[in-house]
Amino acid sequence: MTVSIVKSEESRKSTQTIIPDSFGQDSLKLKHIIKSIPRECFQKDSRKAWTGVIINVLMVALGYASLVVSPWYLLPFAWIFTGTALTGFFVIGHDCGHRSFSNRRWVNDLVGHIAFLPLIYPFHAWRVGHNYHHKHTNKLDFDNAWHPVRPEMFEGSSPTWRLILKTFLTNKLWWVGSIGHWALIHFNAENFLEKDRPKVKLSIAVVTIFAAIAFPALIFTTGIWGFVKFWLVPWLVYHFWMSTFTYVHHTAPDVPFENRSKWNEAIAQLAGTIHCDYPGWVEFLCHDINVHVPHHISTAIPSYNLRKAYRSIKENWNTYLHDECRFSWSLMKRLTDECQLYKEDNGYLTFKQYEAGK
Repeated sequence: MTVSIVKSEESRKSTQTIIPDSFGQDSLKLKHIIKSIPRECFQKDSRKAWTGVIINVLMVALGYASLVVSPWYLLPFAWIFTGTALTGFFVIGHDCGHRSFSNRRWVNDLVGHIAFLPLIYPFHAWRVGHNYHHKHTNKLDFDNAWHPVRPEMFEGSSPTWRLILKTFLTNKLWWVGSIGHWALIHFNAENFLEKDRPKVKLSIAVVTIFAAIAFPALIFTTGIWGFVKFWLVPWLVYHFWMSTFTYVHHTAPDVPFENRSKWNEAIAQLAGTIHCDYPGWVEFLCHDINVHVPHHISTAIPSYNLRKAYRSIKENWNTYLHDECRFSWSLMKRLTDECQLYKEDNGYLTFKQYEAGK
């Protein structure tokens, strides 16, 4: 196998990487890709990290101020802005969960818990489960983030669950997916290994205590409508983005989920992760979480370095990358119309295709 030296202008100063012209399914390793990324992409910058926090706090405050002063006909815009800004809190906690926010673990844990508080999300429960997703991205029956439904799983479910699954998969309800994930997994310590349960229980206790204080106080001071206006609707907008980001990151008709025996970590992270462009204000408020390929190559890359890392990956590994896409209703319609069930070695199929082939 021949090799060539491929370097970006930014990487010339920090590293000299030999990039193979081609790799087989078995020979490409994650370490090959990681070594090609400029070293500065992995460096934490406390100024950038805390500047991001300050900006995010200001944006959330602006959002809530707009909810206070907006007339009824402007509330939808204020809700969308506030919920999107709250999604930025999640992304900050996301960096903390991957230890890419600070070099001090206690800082990551403290900031992560605080960032997740208004979302009522147990930090350690999410952190442990999400790291499992990174270890098993697009591995059939193992990936726990947004895995496809197999026909045999669908047929083996109860009539009630079959109705729920079919309704969810065919009626453009992807945006509620993360709510179910949040509710069914993260508040039960039994879903986690014994060694992780003490921290998971701590995080559950933290958000439970917060909710027990904040929710009654909000209802007492603003009424039930205030609870809906200031927390519930922005929280639903946040879950819209959570569901959408997670779904689009790894779902396309031509993105495979491989059986464990065929799964290759590097291929799954590099080719099975999709870059999607969103409106600039969304990317700004959500700290470039849409630039997701480098994050799946290495979770050590902070969010403020994702774009620089992605430029390097595109330069060196573009032939392995999935085509980029742009967020739109037509994109979501295509994904939900075509990616309904998943048959091993055959890929996605619709319910109509599945029922016709029975």
